[in-house]
Amino acid sequence: MKFPFKITGQILDRIAAIERLIGRVEGLDQAKPQPHLRKSNRIRTVQGSLAIEGNTLSEGQVTALFEGRTVLGSPNEIKEVLNAIEVYRRMNEFRPRSLRSLLRAHRLMMDGLLSSAGIWRSGNVGVLHGSRISHVAPQADRVPYLMKDLFGFLKGDASHPLIQSAVCHYELEFIHPFEDGNGRVGRFWHSLLLTNYQPIFEFTPVESLIKEHQSKYYEALATSDRAGDSTSFIEFSLEMVHQALDGLVDAIRPEPATSKTRLKRAQDNFGKVRFSRRDYRKIHKTISTATASRDLQAGVESGLLV
Repeated sequence: MKFPFKITGQILDRIAAIERLIGRVEGLDQAKPQPHLRKSNRIRTVQGSLAIEGNTLSEGQVTALFEGRTVLGSPNEIKEVLNAIEVYRRMNEFRPRSLRSLLRAHRLMMDGLLSSAGIWRSGNVGVLHGSRISHVAPQADRVPYLMKDLFGFLKGDASHPLIQSAVCHYELEFIHPFEDGNGRVGRFWHSLLLTNYQPIFEFTPVESLIKEHQSKYYEALATSDRAGDSTSFIEFSLEMVHQALDGLVDAIRPEPATSKTRLKRAQDNFGKVRFSRRDYRKIHKTISTATASRDLQAGVESGLLV
């Protein structure tokens, strides 16, 4: 099966803008968000994704559950949050182009909520939007073949990863491979593919932005359904990714760089591999050759470098 889409000028412009933002992040001495920001964005991600599907727990309640505290609420909704926290916490354990990994993610996401967690659906389904059926998914007996085709696309297609991840998200919603939990797993898999492309996306709350633009999300899905290709959804997805990443870049507050913090970052990058002054300056693009030499000399004298 083919997964059609068109490369529009809007798509190309968004990809270029996102790559510029990624370049800004890579140019910072502290390229990863600080711990409090990483935690805050993970909480926003979980709360946003589940709220799209009707979970009523607030960001404060999700924070409490994230911290291991007790909250009052529907047992099912609490279980949904705890499961999602666990799945996102274990993101690095999943392989984004493995069907087995997808089934495992669904099993963990729906554990204790769905008897068929981690299993392709056996019945035919329609997707309700309000009181009307907005989408009739492919017949159940086609699901294994469609999913094999989709993951074959992920493995073999040469499209930009930002496009691939959006196509996968759309097709997971279109195929609707599980009895329930398709939306939250589709959004998680989108984030997993983005993170596989650039690690900074692990802490970029795209799901929270989708929640803020939920009507546009459903509209993009419906427009792509009617058109028979995912172009509209790709454009929407890239807009959300761009906004989320832009917000993250603005929120990152690098700690003042010192020779010690620069040397620590070099150790994290190179491990036990020998590196030159030129290599050192590649990860610290704003320092002069003289500063790099002083840093490395200080590292040798202090015993940080051997």
